[in-house]
Amino acid sequence: MTWIAVGALALVGVLIPLGMMAVSALLRPSVPELSKRSIYESGEIPTGTTRIRFNIQYYMVALLFLVFDIETVLIFPWVVIYSSAVEQVGLLHALGPMLVFIAVLVVALAWAWRSGVVEWVKSPDADKRSRLQ
Repeated sequence: MTWIAVGALALVGVLIPLGMMAVSALLRPSVPELSKRSIYESGEIPTGTTRIRFNIQYYMVALLFLVFDIETVLIFPWVVIYSSAVEQVGLLHALGPMLVFIAVLVVALAWAWRSGVVEWVKSPDADKRSRLQ
């Protein structure tokens, strides 16, 4: 009997968006014009191809963000239960694993910093402009 309710809910969940799209297609004004079919980005006519290479720095910054964001997610619950954990298992057992975890992350940050991952690469045009000034 409960599967009937689930099926009805799924059917309603599909029919409502399809109905809204059908009503929208019937009621919207249609003004065919060639300029509406052209591709643009923020009102500008695009130049070049869409196959461009992005600077690897974008990906490195995104990966570092994910690593340290996950670090925050893992440290937050530990901080919340820290006081009760110290009472139950002692300071060394409660603090030790988290200090090792944070030490590994500090070493990773130091490695990333030393290898230049967190420094933004300047474009050759910026170097030319700085020499001219």
